[in-house]
Amino acid sequence: MYTADDRRYERMTYNRCGRSGLKLPAVSLGLWHNFGDTGVYSNMEEMCFTAFDHGITHFDLANNYGPKPGSAESNFGKILKEHFLPYRDEMIISTKAGYDMWPGPYGDHGSRKYLIASLDQSLQRMGLDYVDIFYHHRMDPETPLEETMLALDQIVRSGKALYAGLSNYDGPTLQKAAAILDDLHVPFIINQNRYNILNRTVEKNGLLEMTKKTGKGLITFSPLAQGLLTDRYFLGIPADSRVRTDGRFLREDQIQPEMIERLKALNEIAESRGQSLAEMALAWLLHHDAVTSVLVGASRPAQILANIKAAENTSFTADELAAIDRLSK
Repeated sequence: MYTADDRRYERMTYNRCGRSGLKLPAVSLGLWHNFGDTGVYSNMEEMCFTAFDHGITHFDLANNYGPKPGSAESNFGKILKEHFLPYRDEMIISTKAGYDMWPGPYGDHGSRKYLIASLDQSLQRMGLDYVDIFYHHRMDPETPLEETMLALDQIVRSGKALYAGLSNYDGPTLQKAAAILDDLHVPFIINQNRYNILNRTVEKNGLLEMTKKTGKGLITFSPLAQGLLTDRYFLGIPADSRVRTDGRFLREDQIQPEMIERLKALNEIAESRGQSLAEMALAWLLHHDAVTSVLVGASRPAQILANIKAAENTSFTADELAAIDRLSK
């Protein structure tokens, strides 16, 4: 049986999630990649051990994480049962529903039917009575927003989730959703969105501004732009890179010579700060007051340790921020 490191809480910064009472670690572990049936189970165990031993208390999943869909939750549930049950009250476990999960008209989008059924399946796969945060995974213009928010209300009131969250929403839709949830007295506390130095969508679609205005937390995924904001591509595309092995979220046509030059220039700024490019990319996110936590993925424990280092220096000069902004565009 795994025994957690006694010094784990000395190694992490914890940030309050908006105006709620919940705190999240500055760095959280996302199980989007490498926890499905194609992963090595012993490596999954070691990544979870390393994360928790260094203060990462938050583990983020979704119903469709795999491959195959559902397998990340099943594997994580096995790890929980075998090693982490004594620490359940020290963990924040989140999951989501909103993307295609099973055949037919009831396994996708934002209906009450889908969200409640999906969470029941997720809890069964993980062997849990409740999750700490349950997200609607994406906006659904075909379902009335009130229906989706009422489903989140029922989920929280039933005790199957402690808090509600929204993922991949824009600012105007977030504002409407927050108003409905506030009227229902639902503890909606967090938004999860893609955000990194190279992808500023949340700055343009009103999400970042509305997150601050409504007093919600923001946890960012793809903080390293699927590995682009590292030194892996300076000398070409590695054979084991996500471009070669997957290609859905990072494509070869995105890695042009002009992009490589921008990445090298960003790396020079990072080196002047005593950081790697990846560390600076994470630190840049954490310097924003609105950002509660950054979700990192990993394929091995060493990557988790490297990412945690980013929280050691999240201060930037005005000149550094201006140079990063120029290079990001």
